[in-house]
Amino acid sequence: MVISIEGGAGAETSVDVTSSEFWRQKQEWIRTMRQQFSRRPEFPETHEMIDDEGALNQEYFQPPKDAHPSVERKWGDEEKRKLLEGIEKYGIGHFREISESLLPKWSPNDLRMKSIRVVGRQNLQLYKGWRGNIAAVQREYERNKEIGLRFGTWKGGALVYDDDGHVLKAIEKSNRENPP
Repeated sequence: MVISIEGGAGAETSVDVTSSEFWRQKQEWIRTMRQQFSRRPEFPETHEMIDDEGALNQEYFQPPKDAHPSVERKWGDEEKRKLLEGIEKYGIGHFREISESLLPKWSPNDLRMKSIRVVGRQNLQLYKGWRGNIAAVQREYERNKEIGLRFGTWKGGALVYDDDGHVLKAIEKSNRENPP
């Protein structure tokens, strides 16, 4: 395959990208760039990234031999039950406490994200400190889903706000009529 590239002073050059000479020159250019920009005198550790010819040292990019493999985590019914228990005991927004006491393998941010799905609302601010049992959380999920479907703002299992403020008004009206 031959392509045209613009050279200096607007001149066009044709290059056969299937030729072995093209790929040899390209690899040589890559090695030269690695040597120029990857090996920094002020950072001695960069001298181990590539060898003297500019080839990558694959071992450099491997995890250290003493690195611990990451712990496999699966979110299942038991984890969801514990999250719901934590919401009832500590309230929405107290994800650090829930993590420390009930779900230590999960970070507070992980639990915040899971709570978005459990409650069915992307923005949990109006729930800050709210404590609800499993039935109350399910009612909130259904309420949020109904509002989201009505306004076309049910995205990825959660109610998201709209730019016009219709969703917020619907939430406030629903909360006045039937507080969480």
